[in-house]
Amino acid sequence: MKTKIFLTPLFIALLLCVQTIYSQDFDPWGQGGAIPPSRDANKKAMPLIRVEGNKFVDADNKTVLFRGLSISDPDLLVRQGHWGKKHFEKVKEMGVNLVRLPVHPAAWQARKADKYVQLLDSAVTWCTELKMYVIIDWHSIGNLEMEMFENPIYITTKAESYDFWRKISQHFSGHNTVAFYELFNEPTTFGGRMGVCSWSDWKKIMENIIAVIRSYDKETIPLVAGFDWAYDLTPIRQEPINAVGIGYVTHPYSNKRTKPWEPKWEEDFGFAASTYPVMATEFGFDDVSPVSLDDAGHYGNSIIGYLESRGISWVAWCFDPSWRPVMLKNWDYELSNSGAFFKQAFQKK
Repeated sequence: MKTKIFLTPLFIALLLCVQTIYSQDFDPWGQGGAIPPSRDANKKAMPLIRVEGNKFVDADNKTVLFRGLSISDPDLLVRQGHWGKKHFEKVKEMGVNLVRLPVHPAAWQARKADKYVQLLDSAVTWCTELKMYVIIDWHSIGNLEMEMFENPIYITTKAESYDFWRKISQHFSGHNTVAFYELFNEPTTFGGRMGVCSWSDWKKIMENIIAVIRSYDKETIPLVAGFDWAYDLTPIRQEPINAVGIGYVTHPYSNKRTKPWEPKWEEDFGFAASTYPVMATEFGFDDVSPVSLDDAGHYGNSIIGYLESRGISWVAWCFDPSWRPVMLKNWDYELSNSGAFFKQAFQKK
């Protein structure tokens, strides 16, 4: 005797729902589960950069000191009508060998992952043609552990941050122009106003992100920021990140310490350069009067002199007329006083 099975309308609906969820075509938010690998034919045009001891080195094992600048968010440049190869040609005229691309979580969310990656593809193509390396920077400010942030444009989650790096590393794996992944722009608890986060908490999040990246991309160099808005690296004396082939980040703006700066910089982040590669991925200054490279007492000369004496690569902020401290006066690419100073510093032999 055969047993008859009666399927209620509700049960049938549940079966269809499960079938849809497990279907490869299911994509309720239109972003897809992954970003396909880059098909750029010039992936290997630039020499691969890797970590050797406390240095960044090229394919010939020669030490590379990076001197670069940050542009503003690619999504913002599109909205303002300034996105294109011309912008990167103007960057190249400054004399840099590295460009930092800050991706704000709000822009990533609004444009959607697949469309935003198309912007990054264009930037990477132009940088390859102009012989400049790239940092992709997840540009948030705040406490990722408790998910409290300085401004709505920085709001993200641990899950979204992991997924961002999953998509980015899967797409750019094997692309030598993309030399660095800056995992999180500026971690801070703001003295408790953005919650609490121990270095051990932060270390674990960074190690988790690196593990995700390494599952796709074993070559691009992850960069890990210190606390206090990416300034303070002192915790790595006792608890360095448990990963090889990485670098550390500092943002040594002038307000972090009072004069004399140099011994305090050495105490706060410079010491790390004896053991690990370190990069100052953001700093700059506003100045109403011109600054000379001969002005030894000026912050700009002091910080660049210190960084280069320690073999620390550096990236100035910001090649834009609005995001302070600005390097441009306007969109005719007229340089501000600090922009003119940095151009001289980039081109100094």
